[in-house]
Amino acid sequence: MNCGIEKTVKEGLIRSTGLMVNMPTAADGLARIAGTGISIGLHTNICLGVPCCDPKEIPSLVAEDGTFKSSSEYRTAYKNGKDLVVLEDAVKEAEAQYLKYKEMTGKDPAYFEAHAIASDNLWKALAIVAEKYHLRLNMQKPGDAEGTFNGHKIHPCRMQSMEKEYDAFQSLQDAVKEADSTMPNVYVCHPGYIDAYLLENSSLTYNRAKEVEMLCSPETKKWLQEQDIKLVSYDEIA
Repeated sequence: MNCGIEKTVKEGLIRSTGLMVNMPTAADGLARIAGTGISIGLHTNICLGVPCCDPKEIPSLVAEDGTFKSSSEYRTAYKNGKDLVVLEDAVKEAEAQYLKYKEMTGKDPAYFEAHAIASDNLWKALAIVAEKYHLRLNMQKPGDAEGTFNGHKIHPCRMQSMEKEYDAFQSLQDAVKEADSTMPNVYVCHPGYIDAYLLENSSLTYNRAKEVEMLCSPETKKWLQEQDIKLVSYDEIA
């Protein structure tokens, strides 16, 4: 993941990236993009790896081995009308991850959000922590036609990267076609190179490599220029 993100930041179109502070390669990821001037947000993660809190303090978020429950567990329960996330647990972990981010970077995140998990309580927890620390909250719930960033409306572009026959460039073209000219449009990418860990822990695999290629392609950059598209980071939005 870090290698793909580094390439698309330094050679491609990426202007903002989220840091998952609980992951063992977080420090390496920061080092790879140091000095690039990119906007770095906090991508609060409760579905992979070990929490920043003591697992005993957040029982609703962890499995018996102390690692986070998988996104599929949250999703399956939510489809059956149950939110596995206890609000108090999510507040504790979101706050712990924010404090870890501050320790690692020495500043507040450019944006504060969460990995897409099927849970209303997770979003409520983010709002609580954002208000406490005056953070720039990025609310883009999966499937919503409109979101908010720091209290301002944003348009989340339709994400197609989970589709089997994914065409990364066509996805970008569709996003431009469907963009809302009255507000900033957020196009979410997951660039990365594939390794054993990714294959074992994510359902989004080969399409990450397709995005690296598309985001660094001279043809993509030329097409965006022809469309008169202005690329901005979260620091430039509001």
